[in-house]
Amino acid sequence: MARAAPHSPRPPRLQSPAPEGSPPQWGRKGRGAQSNVSGRYEPLAYEAADDGWSREEDLPPLRTEVTIETPRRIITYNKSPYVGFDRSINPYRGCEHGCIYCFARPTHAYMGLSPGLDFESRLFAKPSAPKLLEKELCDPKYKPRVVAMGTNTDPYQPIERKFVIMRGILSVFSRFNHPVTVLTKSALIARDLDLLASLAERNLTRAMVSITTQDRALARSMEPRASSPPKRFEAIRRLAEAGVVTGIMTGPMIPGLNDSEMEAILEQAAGLGATFAAYTILRLPLEVSPLFQEWLAAYAPNRAKRIMDHIRAMNGGRDYDPYWSRGGEIKTPYAQLIGQRFRAARARFGLDRERTPLDLSRFRVPDEASGQLSLL
Repeated sequence: MARAAPHSPRPPRLQSPAPEGSPPQWGRKGRGAQSNVSGRYEPLAYEAADDGWSREEDLPPLRTEVTIETPRRIITYNKSPYVGFDRSINPYRGCEHGCIYCFARPTHAYMGLSPGLDFESRLFAKPSAPKLLEKELCDPKYKPRVVAMGTNTDPYQPIERKFVIMRGILSVFSRFNHPVTVLTKSALIARDLDLLASLAERNLTRAMVSITTQDRALARSMEPRASSPPKRFEAIRRLAEAGVVTGIMTGPMIPGLNDSEMEAILEQAAGLGATFAAYTILRLPLEVSPLFQEWLAAYAPNRAKRIMDHIRAMNGGRDYDPYWSRGGEIKTPYAQLIGQRFRAARARFGLDRERTPLDLSRFRVPDEASGQLSLL
């Protein structure tokens, strides 16, 4: 007899697609994914099916569950030539923001969980991260390089309010005079303005806020538990006023859905103090593609086929090409156009300024951490 997957899916409420531009009318309220597809490593796969009996009642809210994780190390190293950093820290696994397009969703399959609803509701927290970081920075063999935060899941997702892990990590970086960058979709970053401003005074940090749309209905559906667009813009203003070099990430741009907003987002961010910018185009690896298409059919059924046609045209007819972003020249017209528009807007709004490299020379192991008396 076949063994059932350890985390069977929660079936969605099936209805006719909602009017375009309104929040989805099936799935779970306040969540991005419409279903809880089994992870690719599970022995059985589950599919939701409509048996003809419409369920009009709302499913109960899906509670967030947090498991404490106790890793042996906290800094993750990589040798990839395709990313701009060689080390990062992720205080959490999974992300309560629930962004339907998140490329990190497939990583939940390694935990025996679903990249769907599990990814945004069954989370892992690492409260020992600050102590582990201090231990690793005290290693005599450690060589300082910029540590990137927010590369896989958001360090300022809602559960950070309870666990306060990110603030502990920033406190360690400040004490050690170690450079760090932060990328987030959350206005919660403003809670740590005191630490970020202090790091910025020593040229040890810069921050980037990701904003994909100014349409509140789209943001609420596509990124259900991330801060609202106005609050993210306000975070840019507060960071910049505190002296933190701040950028705007417009990504992912989804052809035919939100890419028309790119220039307006860049302009508003520049007016609030952002000084640099970046963008990405949607990628749909592994389980992300069916999850995104489920959501798209619910949110924008009249545009779903056209949007997916654009995406497939950029990936050689497939939903996802892992080598698409690793090539030299972008060859598809739509992707080229988005890139040209981004570069023109970046220059027009002054978001292409040169940035001073963060200072590696200040790194010191404090006396109280090393247990040694200062020789200075």
